[in-house]
Amino acid sequence: MSPGRAPRRRFILLAAATAAATLTLSACSGDGNKAGGGGNTNFVTGSGGISTVAKGERTAAPKLDGTTLDDKSLDVADYKGKVVVLNVWGSWCGPCRAEAKHFAKVSEETADQGVQFIGINTRDAQKAAAVNFEKDFGVTYPSFFDPTGKLILRFPKGTLNPVAIPSTVVIDRDGKIAARTLQALSAEDLRKMIDPLIAEK
Repeated sequence: MSPGRAPRRRFILLAAATAAATLTLSACSGDGNKAGGGGNTNFVTGSGGISTVAKGERTAAPKLDGTTLDDKSLDVADYKGKVVVLNVWGSWCGPCRAEAKHFAKVSEETADQGVQFIGINTRDAQKAAAVNFEKDFGVTYPSFFDPTGKLILRFPKGTLNPVAIPSTVVIDRDGKIAARTLQALSAEDLRKMIDPLIAEK
């Protein structure tokens, strides 16, 4: 390798590492302004960063099945007829930690209203950290263990797909994607997101 190439190679490697670090940070930024994949999406984003789709224009949710943090099989399709709240989270993510207690609270409040909360734990290499996270914040609903994000990639581009961590996607009783946010939520904002879907007939 010539003397001129070594510094250039180090610069390229440094630039690549910086770009990767920036991407990792932005993935857990709680940024509610990220796009959902382009195309004719038919969704409207409100001032609170919650995007919704009118009932007649919703897209079917993808098949989401796999293994939970406690090694049980889980298939979202089994909850058709209920409003399903999908929360994408990681134990390493600050905004996820901020919203976890609110999700635990609202999941208990709405359990008898036909609402099922399901987590998608991602980018945790080991289950132990994620299991401890749920214990710390009183999360009792199941979470998929999805360390490489395979479940997240099943959402079609151009829909309300979860493209940040945390993300929350709500599926209506017909199994269609109805709402999404790409930021951490308070209990109040979470109720604003799901209450209209609970009221749907």
